Amino acid sequence: MRLSIVIPVFNEAATLEELLARVIAAPVGMDKQIVIVDDASSDGTRELYPKLKARWPQEDLVVRLQTKNKGKGAALREGFRLAAGDIILIQDADLEYNPEDYAYLLKPIVEGKADVVYGSRFRGGAARRVDRFWHMVGNRIVTVLSNMFTNLHLSDMETCYKVFRREVLEGMTLRCNRFDFEPEFTAKISKRNRQGRHWRVYEVGISYAGRSRDEGKKISFFDGFPALWAIIRYRFFD
Repeated sequence: MRLSIVIPVFNEAATLEELLARVIAAPVGMDKQIVIVDDASSDGTRELYPKLKARWPQEDLVVRLQTKNKGKGAALREGFRLAAGDIILIQDADLEYNPEDYAYLLKPIVEGKADVVYGSRFRGGAARRVDRFWHMVGNRIVTVLSNMFTNLHLSDMETCYKVFRREVLEGMTLRCNRFDFEPEFTAKISKRNRQGRHWRVYEVGISYAGRSRDEGKKISFFDGFPALWAIIRYRFFD
């Protein structure tokens, strides 16, 4: 089996090299392809790619440079198009999510139990940085509403860590360009596939080191409104 790790990047010059070192070091028990989609970074991130390729020439590292900033969802769609693995894993380019958790995320799929795995920041005993209260409340509200419309029982729908078999994407048309990708993807994996069966969804606890807006966090309170619309839209109208 082969794992494709898709990393959307926008203005992460301060963290990208360290993140990539962690991704490469993470033991997964299979070959890795790393797909980076740079969403028109303007902070010097783009100047790093020749250096990164020179540092790890042995790695299967694919870099795609978007000519225009389109958002996380659009970057992920391009990354999925370039992914060649049997399993696809989404990884943010900051250091909030720890690649050491890959083994936990992959285990239900490798063992044949799951088709999709979510890495939850709110389950299990893994270490996590204390987050801002209202950010947590907003996350919980969006997750509960998503659960009501999808009939899934997730604790963290908005998590970055979503891992899935390649065939999950077959027949799925993803449309959202920004952070509303999360509820759109969740709504679509909750429905029956073309063969008439539901995907098996698992959730595992992960560690988390959330950052603040001052430290470069990009999602905000206002991103909650497109997420709420996506929950409704992709349950009934797509």
